[in-house]
Amino acid sequence: MDVFDGIVINGLRIKNRFVRSATWEGMTTNEGAVTPELTRLIKALAEGGTGLLISSHAYVRKDGQGTPKQLSIDDDAMIPGLRGMCDAVHEAGVPIFGQLAHGGASANESLSGFQPMAPTEIENARGVKAREMTEEDIAIWVESFAIAARRAVSAGFDGVQIHAAHAYGLGQFLSPYYNRRTDRYGGTIENRARAFVEVYRAVRDVVGKNYPIAAKINSEDFIDGGLTPSMMVETSIIMENEGLDAMEMSGGGGPVARYLSTRRGDPNTPDEEVYYKEAARLYKESVKKMPLMLVGGIRSLEVARQLLRDGLADMISLARPLVREPGLVNRWASGDTTRAACVSCDGCRKPAGSGEGLRCVLNKV
Repeated sequence: MDVFDGIVINGLRIKNRFVRSATWEGMTTNEGAVTPELTRLIKALAEGGTGLLISSHAYVRKDGQGTPKQLSIDDDAMIPGLRGMCDAVHEAGVPIFGQLAHGGASANESLSGFQPMAPTEIENARGVKAREMTEEDIAIWVESFAIAARRAVSAGFDGVQIHAAHAYGLGQFLSPYYNRRTDRYGGTIENRARAFVEVYRAVRDVVGKNYPIAAKINSEDFIDGGLTPSMMVETSIIMENEGLDAMEMSGGGGPVARYLSTRRGDPNTPDEEVYYKEAARLYKESVKKMPLMLVGGIRSLEVARQLLRDGLADMISLARPLVREPGLVNRWASGDTTRAACVSCDGCRKPAGSGEGLRCVLNKV
């Protein structure tokens, strides 16, 4: 098995094992609608050689918006723009998944106009108290993911990815740090995973059995009292048994985490490149059928290949390396196998936050 071999996920043929992992580009309208600039960026990524693209993290409800100019899939009015983006990707012969997200306690009340909500009352990074969700809130929340999935199908996405990582809403339910509930949504891993399961089932009911559904999960939260690798594995087994088609593994995020999902510092050795290698090993020892997309620090073609040879991943996800080099995978395929130029400075987030849009600040324009 090699990174340039194809793979099939629930009937969808993907030409190689490289995935463009979802990012926040800050390139929509203020209402979250697709812009020509965003479409051009996504099309360039599709033309750059990755086998699968996962779109910007798109909020399924306005009260789940986390960042300025974040992609929205919370209204039918968004469908035409999303369809144009999907069409541009398909012109390059590449499939695209829509990432469905809700910020939970990490939602930004100044952008959404709503008080954030979370599994358990907690103060967020801006010092705003997120209210505890009622079971009615959870039911409405679950339905919003399903409605968003229906929009994704209408827009032409080839699959969807449920965001349950990075201290976002579903990831908060999975984490004992954020989820201190004593009802059927808290306590045991089975209970903390209940909202995740309910979202998956609702989405599956809408899209049908032959439509790919993936998810994104933390390897661990890197928070004292948070999600651990063993909890991640148990949750993944639950989702595999439910019929989830693929899992992407990341880690960290949130104001109190020791590591953000986007760590700073250029890895000096191949061993330092893979942030979540040991968690991936635990996953692959126990999760036998559900393919693993591994993201986090991978910068070298040989490292990517070794992960597949060692059976630690089925697909390799890249985010910041493709911000600096959208054509990185094509470059590697052509025989130029020097490591990615990305130095993990995380500077690309600054222009995204300023309204300029995601770009590598080290590239000469």
